[in-house]
Amino acid sequence: MASKATNQENHSMCVRRIYSCAFLFLMLVASPSTSSTTAELNPAILHHRWPADWIACPGSPHREFGVYYFRKDFSLSSKPDHFVIHASGDNRYQLYVNGTRVLEGPARGDLFHWRYETIDIAPYLHAGRNALAAIVWNFAELAPMAQMSNETGLIVQGDTEQESVVNTNGSWKVLASKAVQMIPINRKTIPFYMVVGPGERWNGAEVPWGWQETNFDDSAWQPAEVLVSGGPRGIQDSPSRWMLVPRNIPLMEETPQRLMSVRKSEGVEVPQSFLQGRSPLVIPANTDATVLFDQTFETTAYPELVVSGGKGSVITLTYAEALWKGREKGNRNNIEGKKMLGMEDQFLPDGGRRRLFRPLWWRTYRYLQMSVRTGDSPLTIDDLRGVFTAYPFKVQARFESGDATLQKMWEVGWRTARLCAHSTYMDCPYYERLQYAGDTRIQILISLYMTGDDRLAKNAVELLDDSRVPEGITQSRYPSHLPQMIPPFSLFWIGMLHDLWWYRGDAAFVRRFLPGMRDVLGWFERRMTPSGLLGRLDWWNFVDWTPQFRDGVPPEEGNGQSSILTLQFVAALQDAADLESALGDQSFAERDRELAARIAHAVYERCWDASRELLADTPAHKDFSQHANILGVLTNAIPAADQKRVMQKVLSDTTLTQCSYYFRFYLFRAMKKAGLGDDYLSQLGPWKQMLNLGLTTWAEKPEPARSDCHAWSAHPNFDFLNT
Repeated sequence: MASKATNQENHSMCVRRIYSCAFLFLMLVASPSTSSTTAELNPAILHHRWPADWIACPGSPHREFGVYYFRKDFSLSSKPDHFVIHASGDNRYQLYVNGTRVLEGPARGDLFHWRYETIDIAPYLHAGRNALAAIVWNFAELAPMAQMSNETGLIVQGDTEQESVVNTNGSWKVLASKAVQMIPINRKTIPFYMVVGPGERWNGAEVPWGWQETNFDDSAWQPAEVLVSGGPRGIQDSPSRWMLVPRNIPLMEETPQRLMSVRKSEGVEVPQSFLQGRSPLVIPANTDATVLFDQTFETTAYPELVVSGGKGSVITLTYAEALWKGREKGNRNNIEGKKMLGMEDQFLPDGGRRRLFRPLWWRTYRYLQMSVRTGDSPLTIDDLRGVFTAYPFKVQARFESGDATLQKMWEVGWRTARLCAHSTYMDCPYYERLQYAGDTRIQILISLYMTGDDRLAKNAVELLDDSRVPEGITQSRYPSHLPQMIPPFSLFWIGMLHDLWWYRGDAAFVRRFLPGMRDVLGWFERRMTPSGLLGRLDWWNFVDWTPQFRDGVPPEEGNGQSSILTLQFVAALQDAADLESALGDQSFAERDRELAARIAHAVYERCWDASRELLADTPAHKDFSQHANILGVLTNAIPAADQKRVMQKVLSDTTLTQCSYYFRFYLFRAMKKAGLGDDYLSQLGPWKQMLNLGLTTWAEKPEPARSDCHAWSAHPNFDFLNT
């Protein structure tokens, strides 16, 4: 890689032609402070065993499915100015103070780094009786893939002696819920890899309505079972497998969001005033009714259904990114002849007034279908709305273009990036919700350029570092309770370190990860062959979703020899050399730079095809791809004098294996490096095609696409700003 100074001098941009019709403003602001930093905490919380205990429900299984209500009543002589508490749960929890929901967590982590939230609840307290209440759930074998777990539990710890009255112990009360059942994903209707957790079926007759309120009577509830005391990570003889660390990102945004339109209804007429929340919808007794709502854009939200009466009714909510015709979605705006297939929740009303159903976990949808079957009593739907939730990014960048298509791309790209960022970055919000390093590198760059907020980015670097296996490489995605290795994604983790150093300059943060970076490089170096190329690598060596790559893996020979995988290693060595030179050990920098040059030369010697004037995918010269030549340009394995000519062929030769949306991020970087920035706008056809298909977020890959929202495809937002 070129030096930082050289790159800055040559920082021309492929979107400079946009300036004739656009005004561009970008400010990479200083990162806002986290909502609760360790500097604000009582040092005893960070360095000593907690007085508070992890608690659970006596007689209930600790590692099987369950939903539990917890309460603690306490009295205060006066309203306090400050009342700071720390809380966590397993799998997850929601915390209420005098009926107001104030926390949801914990932020994603693993058992060695189990997050807890910190909040000052003084604004919600008053003199006299107060109630702290929590709902805790464990989805057990159906938990999201991203959910790590020890056993069901809740912990609340007061920051000082003043707040210790609320410490979790045997004085808390608990009730095991009989109201909730899990609805597994129906693999017949959703025949795709989907690991986001189950739907939920709630029986309103079994809900202890008002359980979170101050004056609720919990006299019939049991005293909580004490499991073990809490303890921060790093103390001697940790009391449990939960090694507690402070949350390092802010709480998620929650913003009310009205449904926009009704596309179809059967058995009931839906007035516009219902969509606006100004009038109820009444469904007579013994009636079947179905309403298909269209949010008009994809969202991640908590649906909130408010009903009265209707005892004996069954209400099913189904969520989808688009409607289906067979295995095709077609134009996402069209619904005729298509079916609603997706994740489901159910609510069975108990006949009470204004009962609120809100699932424990957020849903992803553009289309939301409500199906109702009433019994002998009419049902009043008082309201159906959403509460948008995502990481609370605040946009600092502005892009204005006279080209309406570019302006629409900017809007759709940022929506995609937002929906794929919650307490971690995630590949997609509907199907997986997993933080993959290959996706995350691109997502970090988008959010840095759009917002200047680097907290989620640093969290991603730390989490992926936490995933490291004894061999030295990081896992492909993390947190994930099922380990998965994609070795090239470990190399992208090094790229993430380089990006954070380059764009944020936080030397102290990046320097922490240099030993781990060296471990990753060592893993690859040990797999070099005498030819100078990488040998066959274990695990899944995904590069891109393109039909010519089986399962996304580029062609290899019997003992590996992939130019693509080898050049990805070269790129990581070049990034590492920059980091070592600026932050680490000069001898490592020189070694990494020399090794990168030697390997790049070997790739060129064995894979350059003089007749086609292109790099082949292997020394056999049977397969040729855009990918190999893109990486050859980016790493300078292809001589600088040839790079423009090679990239012109990459853009024009359709016999080459083509990049999908994801790897076009690197295509655009190589175009810029080769001086072909003026061709950038002509390469946006795939995104224009997605707009023509009615997508409101960018898809995972070309049709037929599984996921309609994949942030690795949102990189035009980065391109528009990376001037």
